[in-house]
Amino acid sequence: MIILYNIKEEKTRLRRLIWDLMERRNISRFPRPVYGRIPNFVGAEEAAKRALSLSEWRRALVVKVNPDSPQRPLRELALQEGKKVIMATPRLRRGFIMIDPAFIPNSMIKFASTIKGAFRLGRLLRLREIPPIDLIITGCVAVDRRGNRLGKGGGYAEIEYAILRELGVIDESTPVITTVHDIQIVDHVPREEHDLTVDIILTPTKTLRIEPRPPKPKGIYWNLLGEKKDLPVIKELQQLLSRK
Repeated sequence: MIILYNIKEEKTRLRRLIWDLMERRNISRFPRPVYGRIPNFVGAEEAAKRALSLSEWRRALVVKVNPDSPQRPLRELALQEGKKVIMATPRLRRGFIMIDPAFIPNSMIKFASTIKGAFRLGRLLRLREIPPIDLIITGCVAVDRRGNRLGKGGGYAEIEYAILRELGVIDESTPVITTVHDIQIVDHVPREEHDLTVDIILTPTKTLRIEPRPPKPKGIYWNLLGEKKDLPVIKELQQLLSRK
């Protein structure tokens, strides 16, 4: 009997497994339940602090961070250290925001690291205004020790990365970091060509460098965009690329 392997179904199964496990063991934190989310987790602050010892973090002046809850501590740490933070707006509906700590009082840094605070204290950017980015931080539902990651299924991490590649503000060498709970590290995450991979995994208890570095997507896979091709940020990108 021939059993056909369906990569989409396997990804769905793995997401459900991790979400169930985190809820059942009470590892997840607000917002709950974690189903359909990049799950916030107990120990997110400890995982974030591990970035401080990384040479990639120390060198970075501009950091792109996802807007999800478990990576909020990293946004706060970056701002505290004077780094500019580029954050994608949720579902890329309004493109990207830059949060520049040079214009934020110290007492407002924690608020600025939240989505609400970023909209209030940051600045929405046109794509041509995005500066070169030194480091990317992304969230995961699951990740394996080869750097293959699994998001929540919307594909936005991939699109955000691809837009930045198309703009030339990142390249193959730009490091990608994730913070997860130890339980989110699994034996195998199925990967498709367009999937974003990570180079460093930070958990509350360990730092894992992926060697060799896994391949990264080259840019936008236009045939896979579907309804996302109607996002204003995608239309803006198409206009910019048509002028080159």
